[in-house]
Amino acid sequence: MRLIINGEEHHVDVSNLEEVVSHFELEPHLVVTEVDGKIIERTNWSGIELKEGMRIELVQFVGGG
Repeated sequence: MRLIINGEEHHVDVSNLEEVVSHFELEPHLVVTEVDGKIIERTNWSGIELKEGMRIELVQFVGGG
């Protein structure tokens, strides 16, 4: 499936938002997701069915200082 993730086109074999986060090996408790301009709660990731061309933003928080 062709998705626009963080502004770049990716071809990935996923069906929902939870699988996208897993595909990129991100820590779920540190990630905020947005799909087509709407922030999606972590508890709803598995219920978000993806469609060709959707725009996804993944933001992972990191510690440091």
